[in-house]
Amino acid sequence: MLGQGTPGLASDGWMAGNHNMSDWLHNLSLPWMAAVIFGFTFLVAAAIHVFVEVLAGRAPWFKVVSPAMVAPPGILFGLFVAFTAAQVWDDSNHANTAVNREASALREVVVLTAAFPGQFQGRMRELVRRYVDDAVTQEWPMMAKQSATLRLTPKPLAEAVQLTLALVPDTPGQQTAQRSITAALQIALDARRQRIIVSHSQVNGLKWVCLIVQAAAALLVIAMVHSENRYASLSALGIFAIGVATALLLIASHDRPFVGDVSVKPDPLLQIMPEGQAAEAGVRP
Repeated sequence: MLGQGTPGLASDGWMAGNHNMSDWLHNLSLPWMAAVIFGFTFLVAAAIHVFVEVLAGRAPWFKVVSPAMVAPPGILFGLFVAFTAAQVWDDSNHANTAVNREASALREVVVLTAAFPGQFQGRMRELVRRYVDDAVTQEWPMMAKQSATLRLTPKPLAEAVQLTLALVPDTPGQQTAQRSITAALQIALDARRQRIIVSHSQVNGLKWVCLIVQAAAALLVIAMVHSENRYASLSALGIFAIGVATALLLIASHDRPFVGDVSVKPDPLLQIMPEGQAAEAGVRP
């Protein structure tokens, strides 16, 4: 029984290690991320060049590898990049859309409270302010760490819904405003759910491995085709390595929507605050 449990433990350990490495890379500033990815790519390209150069004299069949063999690995790598980038940009677009939708709904709530001057208006604006403050100072760092959950409904919005439903409108205009405020609060809650769900999206480890292996295969074929000319090999490897590193940097920098220099920021929420900004919350995931 113990032997049967060991692979699962090993798998869990590998996944945890992979997640820690992913956190480390994604939390780097963009220049440092570029330095790490370009450095790693050129190191792999250099190792492949040395490997092929050492074996070239002992493996005459290197010289008969057709240059046409360079195209298939390169095309496959391009397809892998295209499919992975499509997922990453789709997640990023969904995250931006959710935040903008949430901000628009809350702004509508703030505007419509003008139909109820007095205590209700002041209380509702205070609840919106508290909600934005909590979202920026608490949820954004949690989303960056992919630890935000949907288990609890935000207390300020729950109170806002209860407060709105408890209203007794005096005019048809107030009745319309009450219905609109309730609908806008529901939209804000739904948008929050969407951004938290998207915050858990990222390129999984298998896709990263496939990208790197396919890039290494393309570099290996390039080195084999140019094995008779060291400078031609270095030039070709260097050019392709730049393309590989650029593609990997583009995907890694957008991989997790709420972390990194190009992450989705809470600026739209801060801009709808009834008065001032939310708790000076310059949160940087």
